[in-house]
Formats: sequence, C-alpha cells, structure tokens
Amino acid sequence: MEPARSEMSILPNGKGHDLGQEMCMPMKTIMEEEQNGTHHGRFDDPDSTLAENIEFLPNGEGKKPRFTDFEGKTSFGMSVFNLGNAIMGSGILGLAYAMANTGILLFLFLLTAVAGLSCYSIHLLLKSSGVVGIRSYEQLGFRAFGMTGKMAAGIAITLQNIGAMSSYLYIVKSEFPLVLQAFLKADTNSGEWYLNGNYLVVLVSLSVILPLALMKQLGYLGYASGFSLSCMVFFLSAVIYKKFQILCPFEEFSANSTLAHAHSNATANHAHGYHNGHVMVDDSHCSPQMFTVNTHTAYTIPILAFAFVCHPEVLPIYTELRNPTQRKMQHISNISILIMYTMYFLAALFGYLTFYTNVEAELLHTYSRIDPYDTLILCVRLAVLTAVTLTVPIVLFPVRRAIQEMIFPNKTFNWIRHVAIAVVLLTLINMLVIFAPNILGIFGIIGATSAPCLIFIFPAVFYIRIVPKDKEPMRSTPKIFAACFAGLGVLFMIMSLSFIIIDWTTGSSSTLGGH
Repeated sequence: MEPARSEMSILPNGKGHDLGQEMCMPMKTIMEEEQNGTHHGRFDDPDSTLAENIEFLPNGEGKKPRFTDFEGKTSFGMSVFNLGNAIMGSGILGLAYAMANTGILLFLFLLTAVAGLSCYSIHLLLKSSGVVGIRSYEQLGFRAFGMTGKMAAGIAITLQNIGAMSSYLYIVKSEFPLVLQAFLKADTNSGEWYLNGNYLVVLVSLSVILPLALMKQLGYLGYASGFSLSCMVFFLSAVIYKKFQILCPFEEFSANSTLAHAHSNATANHAHGYHNGHVMVDDSHCSPQMFTVNTHTAYTIPILAFAFVCHPEVLPIYTELRNPTQRKMQHISNISILIMYTMYFLAALFGYLTFYTNVEAELLHTYSRIDPYDTLILCVRLAVLTAVTLTVPIVLFPVRRAIQEMIFPNKTFNWIRHVAIAVVLLTLINMLVIFAPNILGIFGIIGATSAPCLIFIFPAVFYIRIVPKDKEPMRSTPKIFAACFAGLGVLFMIMSLSFIIIDWTTGSSSTLGGH
C-alpha cells in the first residue's frame, strides 16, 4: 500500500540511497523558497516542529535521510538517563512477587529473554528509521501500512503509556498517605484530607507532574531522570540491606499497621510468624525455590514485558541526541537495558530472599507489616514516590505526540494545544487511578496487549515492510528472523491473555487485589 502523498510528501520513497525524481523537485523548491525568503511557517522556528511532529528530509545528495532542521543537543549520558527512566518504573515493586511465583532460575531466564528481545526490537526500529529517515513510531507505521499502521501504532502507544502512568500514580495514591501517616503518627480514621490518597494524587499531578510535562522538548528532563534513577538505586540498596537485617520467619508488627492498635494485636501476632489471610508463616516458607509454576505465574510474563517497554521513547530520544547515529543510539539502548536488567534482578532476588513466598504483590507493603514506622523504609517510600513521579512526564511525551500525529497530523507546534493535551491526559489518568481496582490488574491487562505490539509485532512488521526488497529480500535471514519475532509476539499476547482470563475465571485473582 503506497502512502498518501499529502502526509508523506516530504519523506523519502523507502529507499534512502536511491531517491527518485519525484523527491528531488520538492527539495529544490523548498531550498529556492528559503533562499528567496518566501517559505514561511514550517521552518521559521526550528524547534516548533520538533516538539510534536517529527519528520525528515534527505540531504542534498540523496545519500542518507537526515532531519530537516533540528540539531540534537542532548548528550549520551543524559540520553541514557532519559531512556533508563522510561524503562524503570513501578514494575520493579512487583518483581519479587513475580520471582516468588516462578522461582529464581525461571525468573532469571524470563528476565534475560525479555531484555534480549527488547534490545533486538529496538535494533529493528532503528534500522527501519535509518532506511526511510523517520524518527517517529507513528510515521513508521504510516510508511509501512498507511493510515491503518499509523493509527495502530498511535493507539498502542497511548494505551501502553496511559497504563504506565496509571501504575505510577497508583503508587503515589497508595503510598503517599501511608508515609504521611507514619511521619505524623496519625490515625487512619482521623479523616484529614491530606491522608486521602485521591486528594494527594491530584495534588502531586498539578504541582509536580504537570509543570514538567509542559516542557517543550524531552531532552530537558535529563537531570530529572538522573535524579529519579538515583532514587531507585537507593531503593535497591535498602532492599539488599534489609535482606541481612530481617530474619525469616519474622513477626508482623500489627494486623492493621497502626500504632493505636499495636498493643492489642501484639500477642496474637507474636509467634515468630504472621497471619496472612488464613496462612501462618513457619520455617517451611523460608527456603528459596529455583523453579515454581502456579496460577499466579501467568502474571509474571506481562509484568516483565511491561517492565522493559521503552520503545515509544526511543525515537524521540534519538531525535534529540547530539550527533545521532544508529550505532550510538543502539549503544544507549543496550546500556540502559543492561542497567535496568541488573537493578531488576537484584531487587527481585533480595526482595524474594527476604520474604520468600510471603512477599506481597507490592514489595514495600511487605516491609510495612514488620514495622510501618521504620525510618529507612519511610525514606525508601519517599524515594520511590519521587522516582515514579518524575517518570510520568517522560512517559507522557510520546502519548501527546501520538495524539498529535493521529488528530493534528499537519499542525506545527502550538502552546495551547501542547498544554491542553497534557491537562486532558492527566485528568483522564487521575480518574483512572482513583477507580482502578489494583495495580496488578493494570500490569496484566496492559502488559498482555499493548506491550507485545510495541516490543515484538510492530518493530518486526514495520521492518519487513519498510526495508526495500532489493536490499533485503523477503527470504533473507534478517527478515525471516523479524517474521519469527512478530509471530512470537502474537503467541505471547495470546498466551498472556489466556492465562489472565483463566486466572480470573477460577477466582484466584482475588488474592492479587488492592492493598
């Protein structure tokens, strides 16, 4: 299917090394108009187009596609911070629970496989981008399948990143009141507005997230991303430290984790174990399992897939990179994924070895059952709250651009539209968070649908369609691998959704509910 001329008139014909006469005429016309000072609007403000409408032109000789009018200024290190921050999120809090339901070896295998496949899918995206000179996920979809591909990519990015932002703000909603309550030694039944998570998540969205989300370019958030990652390093350090401080079996501080009721429950809970639903912890629960499969294992693959999704942010970061090359951006992606892979595994391992099968779906809540007023854990909570809050603006940028590409494809940057989309998105997400039943429901559903599309299916099929047949025939090894990669994504989506439906049907998902 050949793309419509109205939307792709400034793009190469799919062969970046062999441009036709049709593309030479628009380039010549534009250059003449610029020399005569008669070409206005699109190139008057170099930054205006970048913020939400990324398109490219070939250079004068027609050798390689290049960006029309923007020179990236973001350094290698800041790009690693931004991409790492896009990868890192609330998913790290559920990895210890995932390991408890898979075992150490199976978890390590799945984590390694997903990380490696994520690197490969980014390679496919960058290769496709280099062929046609497009650094926009939606425009790659348009180049491959026309408007259908563009809308599919835009919708997947929107759903995936809204799910991510919802999970981040859900942590703010659930953790912020507990932190304030612990610091103030307040009773949960006091009725104060500042202990209501719904009010607090709205307050954080307006005072912190919205101002950062209104930045014109993604590269401006590099320092915020670096600080966010440092907060998660502190979280990891505390998890490792607590492994050697907390002995198993352990005592629960209080059944309802409040100081007011601690004395009345101390006797019932003081038995070198704690009551979790209807199960008493004993020594048999304090040994690690190398391989485990149960009904909750179905949630492990979606959680891991969701934890490594950074693909909507790859091309915008590539665009703003100083002296960008495909190899340089691939190095940034590999380093970011390797760092996150290491942090994920260590956090899951030491969290699991601390609580074993008693670890909750959200790791921090398990620590709270031992001592909700532990100073270190309170500081860790603040660090996690800070980290996930600073991640939301990074994830919001691709959603806003996807909306821009789908609804306002030919519009240049406009501050009113830029602000309005951010405000509407944050309003929608806050409503979703307030009414969302639990965080694992978000992980499971979104991770099982949009994540396979963005990681497996879209990069592979875009690569197959975009890379010219005279350069790589359909039966060439790279395209066969890409086709298998897409098939793996479809299989992964079907299996994940099937496991979740079975889990819900049997009623066992109720154990995964909110906190």
